[in-house]
Amino acid sequence: MSARPVTPARSAPPASSAPSALKVGLVGAGGIAKAHAPAWRALGVDLVVHSHDGAADLAVAHGARVAGSLEELLDVVDVVDVVTPTSTHLDVATAALAGGRHVLCEKPIARTGAEGAALLDAARAADRQLYPGHVVRFFPEYALMRAAVRAGDVGTPAVLRFARGGMFPTWSPWFADDGQSGGVVMDLMIHDLDIARWVAGEVTAVHATRRDVEDGGLPHTLAHVVLTHAGGAITHVRGLWGAPHTTFRTSFHVAGDDGVLRFDSAGAGGVRTDLPPVPAGGQDRPAPAAGESPYLTEIREFATAFAASPGALAPDDPRHPRVSAVDGVVAVEIAEAALASIASGAPVALDTAARVRELGGAPLDADAADLATTGSRA
Repeated sequence: MSARPVTPARSAPPASSAPSALKVGLVGAGGIAKAHAPAWRALGVDLVVHSHDGAADLAVAHGARVAGSLEELLDVVDVVDVVTPTSTHLDVATAALAGGRHVLCEKPIARTGAEGAALLDAARAADRQLYPGHVVRFFPEYALMRAAVRAGDVGTPAVLRFARGGMFPTWSPWFADDGQSGGVVMDLMIHDLDIARWVAGEVTAVHATRRDVEDGGLPHTLAHVVLTHAGGAITHVRGLWGAPHTTFRTSFHVAGDDGVLRFDSAGAGGVRTDLPPVPAGGQDRPAPAAGESPYLTEIREFATAFAASPGALAPDDPRHPRVSAVDGVVAVEIAEAALASIASGAPVALDTAARVRELGGAPLDADAADLATTGSRA
């Protein structure tokens, strides 16, 4: 896929020797910005905010400065964190990359796979780093589950179930516009579509359904996506945007021929397991995860990569984050296949392994044990 033309990059500021020396520009001041801003500030970075609304309040809350325009922001930062509505990701991130800045772009990396591939091309043309904000890879329960599967604790994965849901995001009208957000599949379920591929490997087919209703004038959306993986596993993902009283909840159930890994955010403890041998009464293994925000874990990993080099990292650099731009594009394309299946009522064939190669990455091997913290390379 061809990328949009980009203007020559300006000269970039010198690479920082540590994350705390980075200057970071946050573009957007909505809900996810309020999760990213404290994480950046916890790392000691100099934070600059630009947004059409809310920039001043966010800056005051987190000790940041305000930039009156995107151009003004680009002139004073090393990194741009794009936390704007999905439909604007392509334009904002392209401008940042063309300006010679590294980019963290909140999920989905773009509204379409074609736009995501264009961003990938733009990052390579500018020799800058680009990563998608797939924060669920940094939630300890999901990272521990993935590591356990890769270590062979459940044997060969056979059936994976993921669920994610909460109230319909009525606080911003663009969420309800499928053209802008992609709806519940692209905006919410993309997390679990990405995790399913990360855990069970590349995808060969997608079948999906979605139901939209109104209750008392309020919208509700429920979607189901079934993935077939190249290694033979099947994943079912359920996503809900529900009533205003709906408490946000996530869960997973990963079953193989040697055991099961379970997690439900509504329950107590960490990852629940049914693995032999199990003492009387069962046990929690791994131990319940506690500690820092996964947004801080995520942003620290990105900040370390950004600070390591003024350009793109070498393919074998150990500082690559666990999620790449290629992963971000492929996640969007899986979500697009689900939307196409919803529209047609039929399964959609997919070959994400071939697509990853086309994009310049390395396909995920469902049987490999050496990918406990890394994703396919950008």
